[in-house]
Amino acid sequence: MIERIAILGTGLLGTSVGLALRAAGFEGAITGWNRSPEQAQLALKAGAIDAVAADPLEAACGAQVTLLGMPIYATLDFMEKLAGVLGPEHLVTDVGSTKGQIAVAAGRLFNTPEQAAFLPGHPMAGKERGGAELAEADLFRGAVWLFTDDPEWQRSPNGVALVKGWREWVTAMGAKTLDLEPARHDELVAWLSHLPQFVATALSAVLEDEVGDAPELKDVGGRGLREMTRLGASPWSMWRDIAYTNTEEIERALQTLEQRLAHIRENLRTAELRDEFERANQFRRE
Repeated sequence: MIERIAILGTGLLGTSVGLALRAAGFEGAITGWNRSPEQAQLALKAGAIDAVAADPLEAACGAQVTLLGMPIYATLDFMEKLAGVLGPEHLVTDVGSTKGQIAVAAGRLFNTPEQAAFLPGHPMAGKERGGAELAEADLFRGAVWLFTDDPEWQRSPNGVALVKGWREWVTAMGAKTLDLEPARHDELVAWLSHLPQFVATALSAVLEDEVGDAPELKDVGGRGLREMTRLGASPWSMWRDIAYTNTEEIERALQTLEQRLAHIRENLRTAELRDEFERANQFRRE
């Protein structure tokens, strides 16, 4: 039974996990830590955590489950640190948006009978902006929480039990779970999450350049514009590590889209354009 959880990184996702756990009936202790003391205090004030930890490694040592709610490179850094202080009575999991490098590190640093368990995870939920102040208890309800577990990992009996217990709490938070291989995960999210972000970024940037100072912009731009550019408000700090750790898959997705856009541009006055709309309508129907 999981009774003690540490959340290292009390931003949007980490704080939302704490709130969702409480809403799902978790009665154990939740300790939080953040590089920004202000973010940790916001999580405490919201009731997502019971206490703010002074030292993240001590917090992890005192917990059964540690959630890393931070960017990917920070997660990789903490994995190295935690591997040296945790044992088979601990589980570490994360919320990183790419899983290739994290899964490799999990196999190297964790997941033996003598080491702590590590369960790579990725909730497909979030907002265009981060921060504890935007956290919601219902953020994961109806969302898919992806795991890239490896059946070859040999965990301690306690590690196996903690993995099972954490999966159950994820379900209790309202999420649906799905297991994927790391490479397949990164391929899919490149198309379904990363590509939409970079399209919105490019569209928002070009609109800023072309009509950003137009006084009619607010009057002419309607719901479609707002929906298409919502993700354009996402900060670079949230997406840097994703771009760096899933570069090849994102490049492939962007290149394919570039070719499709060129095809549309070349066929604005032919029946090929109708075919593109029909193809797009089919995807929306599915």
